Amino acid sequence: MKQSQLFTKTQRNAPKDEPSVNAKLLIRAGFVDKLMAGVYTLLPLGLRVMKKIENIIREEMNAIGGQELFMPTLQPKENWLKTGRWDAMDDLYKVKDKSDRKFALGPTHEEIIVPLAKRFVNSYKDLPFAAYQFQNKFRMELRAKSGILRGREFMMKDLYSFHLNQEDLDSYYEKAKTAYFNIFDRAGLKDQTFLTFASGGTFSKYSHEFQTATSAGEDTIYICSKCSLAVNKEIKPEVKTCPECSGKDFREEKAIEVGNIFKLGTKYSAPFDLAVKDEKGEKKTLIMGCYGIGLGRLMGTVAEVYSDEKGLSWPESVAPFAVHLLSLNKNEEAEKLYNELTEKGVEVLYDDREASAGEKFADADLIGISYQLIISEKTLEENKVEIKNRKTGEKSFIKFNASEIIKYLNLGKHAQ
Repeated sequence: MKQSQLFTKTQRNAPKDEPSVNAKLLIRAGFVDKLMAGVYTLLPLGLRVMKKIENIIREEMNAIGGQELFMPTLQPKENWLKTGRWDAMDDLYKVKDKSDRKFALGPTHEEIIVPLAKRFVNSYKDLPFAAYQFQNKFRMELRAKSGILRGREFMMKDLYSFHLNQEDLDSYYEKAKTAYFNIFDRAGLKDQTFLTFASGGTFSKYSHEFQTATSAGEDTIYICSKCSLAVNKEIKPEVKTCPECSGKDFREEKAIEVGNIFKLGTKYSAPFDLAVKDEKGEKKTLIMGCYGIGLGRLMGTVAEVYSDEKGLSWPESVAPFAVHLLSLNKNEEAEKLYNELTEKGVEVLYDDREASAGEKFADADLIGISYQLIISEKTLEENKVEIKNRKTGEKSFIKFNASEIIKYLNLGKHAQ
């Protein structure tokens, strides 16, 4: 894509009403636009990052047998009355139409997936199964002050699994843990993200969160020095030793919750009488698990972790483009290289603007694409292109050739 054709522009100054690093940088760099507190528009660059994250999650959910669907945001009041959450859920947005029929704007989808499953699960032979979606959620968030980490409207992946017995749920739950670690690894957060024991609320004694350690975090976790399992501060007083290895030495860290998984038991299946007969002909209420990841929250966390005083510095896996091509002097060679790389399937943002070299360098560092390809009169004289690693600042010079660049940067994985 040619940068001159982007209708969005970078901003020199950070918005004064945004204290969080993720919002300051994402707004300045032209990834998101703030409509109001807790509600953001994803701009073209931001949507590209979000789609990269979505595809990583989709691949890992498919790998554990998840089937993708898409459920409605507008949900009938009756379903929420059946589970007792119409009045009990404080952050539920409620709306009504002109005939006074009342609905919920879905903050989650247990009330929809369970009656849907009841329509199609007729036998124990239909089990287990798991279904997931990527969908907008709405929550009446009164503390929407952390940029895209805490929103009133946000994109979420929620997966629900259905099982005949606890043993089967436990087995799938472990597969989901592994899939989640794969997701955070691929998104560049492997070393900073910890499986964390948290309160199970009304579901069970404990649930599990995936918490990324960063100074921007709103949560406090205690990480076992022996096995790296973590415990959320909210339950730490009742957990004296590590639940995994019985270790007693913990270090305290600020962290951002980037995902959570719950064993729901029959909390939502029972109200809808979601049950089948087992092999012995005995009626069994289905046991459920749920598994959530907020895509915007994950994107914001990556922005917090991968940034410096110059701007963003995306991991290759989620960067909006594979390379940022900077032409310091408008020339046919840069245009030719852009076309060649694009034809070979490499995602390129080409800064073809009539702007100073300083402005182009500053914007490239702010936008934070992993590699910058710099073409100047000097490099052209030597038939080379300068390559700068955005994260490390390391520079190298290689032959001015699309195939050589792809090979050097291992961009074959980005090429079609």
